[in-house]
Amino acid sequence: MRVVRESSIEGIRVSLFEWNNKFILKFELGNLEQTYKIPAMEVLEEKDLDSLMEGAFFTEVKKRFDEMHQSLQNATKNF
Repeated sequence: MRVVRESSIEGIRVSLFEWNNKFILKFELGNLEQTYKIPAMEVLEEKDLDSLMEGAFFTEVKKRFDEMHQSLQNATKNF
């Protein structure tokens, strides 16, 4: 697996990997993570993936982290 790049956007760690003819885009926030696999054949240029790290998609990623956090809190509140 090749690390293409790593960065942090609004406190969310973003890692982009290339592996097995796929780009793997991983978002991490605290103990939660979201991973998306994009076939390399669907990407003309690597920089095209930048659009997934901003705009509407990134807004949905942040919202999903909120939902994941709430679900985990609800599931573990009786521990």
